[in-house]
Amino acid sequence: MQVEVSTVINKPVATVWEFYAINHIKNHPRWDSTLELEATSDDPVGLGTVINRRATRFGKTTEGTMEVVEFAPEKAFRVRTQDGPMAINGWVLFEPVSSTETRISLGGEFPGMDDSMEANIRPMMELSAANIKALVESET
Repeated sequence: MQVEVSTVINKPVATVWEFYAINHIKNHPRWDSTLELEATSDDPVGLGTVINRRATRFGKTTEGTMEVVEFAPEKAFRVRTQDGPMAINGWVLFEPVSSTETRISLGGEFPGMDDSMEANIRPMMELSAANIKALVESET
């Protein structure tokens, strides 16, 4: 199963990229309170970065990792998440709409899940997109 949502943020792509990708470890739990993230090194986030994560969803806590598998500045940020026994391929694409607006498309590929799970996952992703928009627009 694959799910993707998008929103337009009223900030330039460089600002949105910095918030989402550069400061991912600090900011991800802010837009998705079900997650706790921890750096595995002091290096800046980039290609190959591995992040420890703990997710509490649907009454269940799982521990795993996220590995940054694509880091194309101001264009694409992709991770491979090992969430307990499940592997998830996630992405965020950044597209300038104008000099002051950015469309982000958040997506995920959930191997082994059937389409009936989309009703649970899509609202969570839509909430994350709305939270990212609100945080970026209010803080920067």
